[in-house]
Amino acid sequence: MLMTTTDYVVGHEVTEVLGLVRGNVIRARHVGNDIIAGLRNIVGGEVNEYTKLMAEAREQSLDRMKSHAQSLGADAVIGVNFTTAALTQGAAEILAFGTAVKLGGKVASTKPLQASASGDGMVRRV
Repeated sequence: MLMTTTDYVVGHEVTEVLGLVRGNVIRARHVGNDIIAGLRNIVGGEVNEYTKLMAEAREQSLDRMKSHAQSLGADAVIGVNFTTAALTQGAAEILAFGTAVKLGGKVASTKPLQASASGDGMVRRV
């Protein structure tokens, strides 16, 4: 399944909007990780234990959103976004959401894609 943060899929037309899809997960910190993170907080630097925890939570929320979209018969999810909320001390929710859509066949474009000369990494039609 294709998932994108844009409101379109390059080379395809959206033929049907199936609706909002979402996937959420609530994760709590582990006391062992809290001890290590507390020590790391004293000396500074990245708290790898929390970075890993949040990365896993994001992937799980994306998987749940994808399952929701598949249950609706979607080909893609456009406008994918994340939001985070602290629920209690030590627990946070990660929510992934977007719009489930059906895609048509490939659309031939009369304008070629070309990398932007501005160096911003964007690809645009010229």
